[in-house]
Amino acid sequence: MFDLAVAGGGPAGLAAALAARQRGLTAAVADPGQPPIDKACGEGLLPDSLAALRALGVDPPPSAGFPFAGIRFLSRDAHVDARFPQGPGLGIRRTILHQMMADRAAQAGVKLLWRRRVTGLSSRGLILGDREIPARWIAGADGQNSRVRNWAGLESTGRVQPRFGFRLHYLIEPWTDFMEVYWCDGAQIYVAPVAHNEVCVVALSRNPHLRLEAVLPRLPALHARLKNAPTSSAERGAISIVRRIPRVASSRVALIGDASGSVDAVTGFGLGLAFRHAHSLAGALYRGRPDDYNTAHRRLMRRPALMSSLLLTLDRIPLLRRRVLNAFREHPNLFETMLSMHVGEISAATFTRDALLPLGWRLLTAR
Repeated sequence: MFDLAVAGGGPAGLAAALAARQRGLTAAVADPGQPPIDKACGEGLLPDSLAALRALGVDPPPSAGFPFAGIRFLSRDAHVDARFPQGPGLGIRRTILHQMMADRAAQAGVKLLWRRRVTGLSSRGLILGDREIPARWIAGADGQNSRVRNWAGLESTGRVQPRFGFRLHYLIEPWTDFMEVYWCDGAQIYVAPVAHNEVCVVALSRNPHLRLEAVLPRLPALHARLKNAPTSSAERGAISIVRRIPRVASSRVALIGDASGSVDAVTGFGLGLAFRHAHSLAGALYRGRPDDYNTAHRRLMRRPALMSSLLLTLDRIPLLRRRVLNAFREHPNLFETMLSMHVGEISAATFTRDALLPLGWRLLTAR
């Protein structure tokens, strides 16, 4: 009998198991894959995400990836950047991160059941074909289309129009220590340095057929940098959905990571949210009060949901985006304040007072 059985062995599932072990709970993880498991991902850990990962006992050295100092927004009309207020983030290949987390879980005493597919829930635990894993609690870490969520009756209340991402790696020396977000009509591209000779490039749009090769020519400077660089991975695709789950925990089943709701990928919050979910879930289970996780989860989702809404608004309205980026260029402190809120250094109330309201006034009075 385990205290926690986790369906899904990606970063979210491993984080749940690691956080449980830190509380002295026993944990098992089942997944049909085997490390290292790859997935289309922006591969940039923001500073607060990196801190949450380290708190799980996983501390990637700088040599495992590429530290980046801040965020840069670029468009045809303007560009603006700001550094993180409390140290760098880390660009790291998804496969490297997953292997590090799997190794740490094994060291921590997590029972790892690779190449085993979860086929259902029972009154005693997880069902893996002809085998049952008995557990007091179950965590669903099986992604956006979570079967555990469906089996447990913890469904979403609605969905916005999805966006589609395509990721590719290029063997080229990073030209900056910033993570870059390029804006053009109908799409964004973001670039994360992940090694001293490699960058991760992701295109996001509402068109499921709009691949990187079609978006890059819209950004001549970036296209010129990459057009002769060899690739180091196959192109992978994924769907980015803004999804809200009103209840993420019942008396026996909890959801974590994308299974528990998600914000748009352009925010860079995905992995960091999963790590923070893990800490909150483990605390609630340790206290024997899984409903506490519902409250904590709602609190954790507020800041990402706000940033997702703001960034998607800029994507939908090009004129507003141009004016906002120009305002950021003319008043860099506004962008610095936004970035501080984005990584959790200031509250939403402070961000509203010091950046959002002044920005709104400048937009209203701009000629």
